[in-house]
Amino acid sequence: MSKQRRLSKIFAQDGKSVTLALDGYFFSTKTEGIDNTIKQMPELVANGLDCALVTYGMARNYQKEFKDISIVLRVDSTVNVYDNSVPDTQQVFTTEDALKIDADGMVCMTFPGAFNEEKTHAMVARLVKEAEQWNMPFIVESLPYGYPVTSPESNEAKVIADAARIAVELGADVIKTRFSGTEDDYLIVEASMVPVLALGGPKTDTLGYFKFVEHCMNMGAKGVAVGRNITQDPKPIAMVAGLNAIIHQGASPEEAYALYQNTK
Repeated sequence: MSKQRRLSKIFAQDGKSVTLALDGYFFSTKTEGIDNTIKQMPELVANGLDCALVTYGMARNYQKEFKDISIVLRVDSTVNVYDNSVPDTQQVFTTEDALKIDADGMVCMTFPGAFNEEKTHAMVARLVKEAEQWNMPFIVESLPYGYPVTSPESNEAKVIADAARIAVELGADVIKTRFSGTEDDYLIVEASMVPVLALGGPKTDTLGYFKFVEHCMNMGAKGVAVGRNITQDPKPIAMVAGLNAIIHQGASPEEAYALYQNTK
């Protein structure tokens, strides 16, 4: 299968994607809501979900739930799941593993500026070469100075943009990274040269989150790759419907919120 065909499953025909990050088990014990959300997968797909980031175990154990959704395999994990700062990462799966579960892509982190920068860059470079042999799209989650926001610099648009560009130069087909929420976030997309998915988002109310997503789209993002803002929302299906409205239909945050309120 060609890389473009696989990418066309991750992204909809408009080149945008509502991606659900279900790979939290590899990085944290704060995984409430993930399994329950997976069980609602048919309804999530019906309401606009395009893709899911998954673990190898999920792909094997939830084959029925994932049969109508594009999946991307997380190939790295934390070295200490009880430390929510994700102190370091390690490679745990390969392109061949992704092919075994019929994944449409792989995703891996790298940490420019962190103590383990050399190690994570080498991991990405190695996986890029491997993925190229099989036309497997490779998403790089490039986060400056490490996984969490720990300083003003780690959440500065120019710094995030530099980190994104490093991942592109290593061979990323798609960038997944944080957005600062400022008007300088266009620098992240400008530097990337490949589609950018905004991760996570601020801890705020639903309307506030929708406003953040609209901001990311206005800055040039091609969608979101979000976990807890869906899996730990009281209404995951409604949240996906609202995100779909903003990302694929150009709805305002207020319109998306009204849809969220009216979706069971």
